[in-house]
Amino acid sequence: MDDSLRHEYNSLVTRLQEISRLGAVMGLLHWDQEVIMPKGGADSRAKQISALAGIVHEKSTHAEVGKLLDKLGNCDASGFNEIEKTNISEAQWAYNRSVRVPEELVREIAELGSRGHMVWIEARKENRFADFAPMLEKFVGLIKKRSGYIDPDKSPYDVNIENFERGASMAQLDPLFDKLKSQLIPLISAIRDSESQPDSSFFEGEFPIERQEELGRRISEDMGFSFDHGRMDVSVHPFCGGGDSTDVRITTRYRLDSFVESLYAVIHETGHGLYEQGRMPDYRDLPASESLTMGVHESQSLFWERMVAQSKSFCSHYLNLFASVFPEKLNGVSAQKFYEGINVCRPSFIRVEADEVTYPLHVILRYELEKGLFDGSVSVDQLPGLWNDKMEEYLGIRPPTDREGVLQDVHWSSGAFGYFPSYTLGAMYASQFFNAMLKDLPTADSQIADGQFNNIKEWLNNNIHAKGTLYSSDELVRHVTGEPLNQDYFISYLKEKYGKIYKLN
Repeated sequence: MDDSLRHEYNSLVTRLQEISRLGAVMGLLHWDQEVIMPKGGADSRAKQISALAGIVHEKSTHAEVGKLLDKLGNCDASGFNEIEKTNISEAQWAYNRSVRVPEELVREIAELGSRGHMVWIEARKENRFADFAPMLEKFVGLIKKRSGYIDPDKSPYDVNIENFERGASMAQLDPLFDKLKSQLIPLISAIRDSESQPDSSFFEGEFPIERQEELGRRISEDMGFSFDHGRMDVSVHPFCGGGDSTDVRITTRYRLDSFVESLYAVIHETGHGLYEQGRMPDYRDLPASESLTMGVHESQSLFWERMVAQSKSFCSHYLNLFASVFPEKLNGVSAQKFYEGINVCRPSFIRVEADEVTYPLHVILRYELEKGLFDGSVSVDQLPGLWNDKMEEYLGIRPPTDREGVLQDVHWSSGAFGYFPSYTLGAMYASQFFNAMLKDLPTADSQIADGQFNNIKEWLNNNIHAKGTLYSSDELVRHVTGEPLNQDYFISYLKEKYGKIYKLN
């Protein structure tokens, strides 16, 4: 490789690092907004985020970036290593999408997202969808407009799905979700009608918040989360964010009447945090080091939350700790009873509190409504009624309020349309990854029973976290498991596990 080509690559790297670091600053602004910012700062914060989004967009679409990418993309790439080639190709993909969108629109969407978050919080608090509806309607219009700039030949909703799940589309998701509905609705019905209903009464009562906080931190540390490179706080909606892999921010929320919701939110977000902390340390400000897709990211949180922390081995190991923290409720509860109680399948209104059998139907409901918003078959004012109708059809329950229905999720307040499918894709990935891990680590179950997670974390680090964007999601699944995405692993896992708990077989 001649020196001029290497110089041009280094120039691109310098620009990409600056863009990434500015994005990290924006991430911290969003974290601050959701965790500690005073309510009165909302207007100023919206303007700050809008200004910063404009700067990031300007630098991302600078003519010099385009020139560098043209030269590097059309040269003999044999002199570049795998990571360098990935930096170039990923930067090209992002550039092609960003350069088509006017900066004014980018700023407008960013500012509306900041304002929309605060409007959503108040509307949810007051249980008034009408207060949020105008913001949502404006968001749908702006996101459709942005989609038209990015790829006018594609469905606007498909363009948005690709923001979170590269390569995915409605054509791929529809049959996956249709099959899930056909399998899960009868399974949920059989569970509801079973005469063997696990006891979960020991999860009812009062659980002091300070004890919940200590317990969550202890288990997060046991899983391997580094609090020297991260922290945990409280927000309205649990999330993982922050700056970069050296400064990962996770949050949870607490209820006095339930320690399970907070604890498993901590475990879920710690799974995300471990992904972030496990990224390539030497390339953390470059595209090759970034997390792959939200579906793969979600697979890591669900891998820990569902496959590990809701296993019989995990419950057996931590039962004594749980009982020592909450002796009033858990003394005398056996490991088997705790395991069955933690895995109760019972339709609920709130997605983040849903069990793993009913959860995919929460996602499918949102996916179907989003499709309708983007193809024009559903209007914003129809959402509350349609939401409730689908909840009744899929889960047999009807939300009594919008707070427990259409207003429960944060995603639409920031314009994150197309995000929800990633949750259920993540569950499918998690099941398939876990199956592959058991082949490589046949003693993993006994390690979980001993509270030893280092080998599991290392397996995930090596096979998924450190791979960054070197592979597409399809390639990664094949690389890790030896086959393409196969939802049968997820369906079989649910049927086998809950068939035993509810004695369906």
